[in-house]
Amino acid sequence: MRFWKMHGLGNDYVVIDDRRERIDDEDLGTLARSLCRRRFSVGADGLLIVRNSKTADVRMRIFNSDGSEAEMCGNGIRCLAKYCYDKRIVRRRAMSIETQAGNREVELETDRKNMTYVRVNMGKPSFRREAVPMVGQGECVDEPVSAGERELRITCLSMGNPHCVTFVEDVESYPVHEFGPRLERHAYFPEGTNVEFVSIQSPEEIRVRTWERGVGETSACGTGA
Repeated sequence: MRFWKMHGLGNDYVVIDDRRERIDDEDLGTLARSLCRRRFSVGADGLLIVRNSKTADVRMRIFNSDGSEAEMCGNGIRCLAKYCYDKRIVRRRAMSIETQAGNREVELETDRKNMTYVRVNMGKPSFRREAVPMVGQGECVDEPVSAGERELRITCLSMGNPHCVTFVEDVESYPVHEFGPRLERHAYFPEGTNVEFVSIQSPEEIRVRTWERGVGETSACGTGA
């Protein structure tokens, strides 16, 4: 089995071309758990699978390191776009990629030989609870939630995948590994959620730490940003 190891801002993946569908669908989660184990295998935040698509240039399936499948991933789709361009699967600067959250359009910037940047149209965020999904009606904007012995204020939205955002005073020292899992698996979120812990650095800059659903803390998250 041939693979590439790629990363976007440290958010890393194992990428496999499976357009011939040699890997059974029911084995993809198990394969992700096996390949993503750090120190004991290749090691990664997730597994990206390239498949043929009937509605786009290619189809992306993404599996978290725990074997669960994600709907969409901003850094993952950037890696997959570069992979498809460099491997000459799609040799255009604009391509459409099918995801579990729908088709996403990407634009590639290149120099004379290499692809240098990928811009992704990830669509508009939806704050509707049913879109996240999240229990209740309407929107969840700056609402209190109990997480163990602490009350946090959260804003929840969907970028095709679920996100829960909470602003904190000092994100560097914040116990992300304690409250990330509590929010990820909170009863509010029947399918779990990604969690962003954010502190404001200046009127032009914020600092984010991401607790990714099915993975844990990651170096970056495209949809989370």
